Amino acid sequence: MTIPATIDAVQEKLAETGYVCGRALATVVFLSLKLGRPLFLEGEAGVGKTEIAKALALCLDRRLIRLQCYEGLDASSAVYEWNFPAQMIAIRTAEAGGGADRGALQEELFSRDFLIERPLLQAMRPDERGAPILLIDELDRSDEPFEAFLLEALSDFQVTIPEIGTIKAPEPPIVILTSNRTREVHDALKRRCLYHWVDYPDFDREVEILHAREPAVSETLSKQIIAFVQGLRTEDIFKKPGVAETIDWAKCLLALDVVDLSPQVISDTLGAILKYQDDIAKISGGEAGRILDEAKARVEAA
Repeated sequence: MTIPATIDAVQEKLAETGYVCGRALATVVFLSLKLGRPLFLEGEAGVGKTEIAKALALCLDRRLIRLQCYEGLDASSAVYEWNFPAQMIAIRTAEAGGGADRGALQEELFSRDFLIERPLLQAMRPDERGAPILLIDELDRSDEPFEAFLLEALSDFQVTIPEIGTIKAPEPPIVILTSNRTREVHDALKRRCLYHWVDYPDFDREVEILHAREPAVSETLSKQIIAFVQGLRTEDIFKKPGVAETIDWAKCLLALDVVDLSPQVISDTLGAILKYQDDIAKISGGEAGRILDEAKARVEAA
C-alpha cells in the first residue's frame, strides 16, 4: 500500500487498526514516512510506542521486522550469524566422502546457504510489498557500542559481511526506534531521526483508546477504569501503569462480568495494573478506596 498523503489520512489508517493517536504523533509519523527518516519514540513503558510500529505494518500492509534490544546485544546478533551446526555437518560429510577440495568447501561453507539473517539484514532485503517496517525496540537497553554501530547502519542502510561482501537495501526500510529512557541515547543517533515524546493520554483520549481496543466495555465502566488508572499515576509508586495495563485490566474486568468498580474488585485484580509488590501493598485497602471515590466523583462531574 502507498504512503498516506495527509496527516489526517495517517490518523484514519491507524484508527482502522485500533490505534488511536493525537495529531502531534500522526504528524511526526507522516513526516517520517514522507521524508524517509527514522522515527525515534521515547516515553514511559506501556504508552503505545511499540504498538504504532505494529499498526503501521497493518495499515501499510508491510512486513514487520522487530529487533528487541538487550544488554550485551552486538552487531553480529543484530545483523547475521553463521549456521555453525550445519557447517559442521557439511564438513563431516565432505570428510566422509574423501578428497574434498578445501578451497571449494570453504567457499561453500561461507555462502548464503549457511547464513542466518538477523533483523537488520532481513530489513535490507527487497520485498514485493515495499520497504518493511524495522522496529528497533527498547534501544535504551542496549550498550553504547551497539548504538554506535546502529548509527552507521542507519546512515547508509547497508551492512558488510566479510565472506560475502556489502549488502545494501534497494529501498530503505521504515525505521521506528523506541526507548523507555532507562538511559539517555546519544545525541548523534537522535539527530538522524525525527523525535517524539509519547506521553500518557488525557482522559478523553484514553477512553477513546479503550473503546477502540475493548468495545464490549460499557461507557460507565470505561470512564471509571480510566479515572482510577489516571488517579494511580499521580501516586508515589515505583511503576505507574501505562495504557497497556489499562487495556489488560479492562479485559480482566470484562472476563469477571464487572459492571461497576468496587474496592473488593480492585483488590482482587490489582495485579493486572500494578507489577510490583510494594506498589500493590501501598495501594491495597484504604488507598484504593480513596482513589476510587475520587475517580467516581470525577466521572460524575464530567
